[in-house]
Amino acid sequence: MADSLAVSGGDISLVLTGDRASAQTLVVLGHGAGSGLDSEFMAFFAERLGAAGLVVARFNFLYMEQGRKVPDRQPVLERTYREVVEHLTKSHAGLPLVIGGKSMGGRIASHVATTTSVDGLVFLGYPLHPPGRPDRMRDAHLSDVKAPMLFVEGTRDPFCPLDTLESVRARLPHSSLVIIEDGDHSFKVRKSSGRSTQDAWVEAVSAIASWVKQLRAAV
Repeated sequence: MADSLAVSGGDISLVLTGDRASAQTLVVLGHGAGSGLDSEFMAFFAERLGAAGLVVARFNFLYMEQGRKVPDRQPVLERTYREVVEHLTKSHAGLPLVIGGKSMGGRIASHVATTTSVDGLVFLGYPLHPPGRPDRMRDAHLSDVKAPMLFVEGTRDPFCPLDTLESVRARLPHSSLVIIEDGDHSFKVRKSSGRSTQDAWVEAVSAIASWVKQLRAAV
């Protein structure tokens, strides 16, 4: 059940998944541009990561909450994400903090992390550039992120060709990569891959949970 959180510009929905009493890490996930916190993708990752011993928070950006299709301007998106983080770090004081999200949600989290102290970032399909537009890279600020970063990327993601990502990661000393074979931007796979999309999502969840466990040990 979603809670309501007051942020600059209005109220947004916020959902926490996982056992808050026993969880050892707080993970905040922002949604992608085209679907909100209740999408199948967001719900699956929150529920499975929650079952893996994390407390996972997902929220709607203002435009999604208000039923608008076009995302808010970047400063508004960043402000909303920061206010969510500020609220959650007060209510979950002392827990290591990992932020990130799907596509746009992860990109906005990376900007937030340039000015906010976090212990790690998880990108679920980082939108490195629009499909077919490598001239419009969205990577310049990543060098300003000091926390470890985990990129979870599909081999068929037109937003993030792996060879381009590797050239970016070459200057990011604290980044890791998990490759989802045959995955698209949402880690959906074809029947010819020999597994289902849910199998691919479980693979991603397992990798994230393992990475967070290692991260927690180092904090």
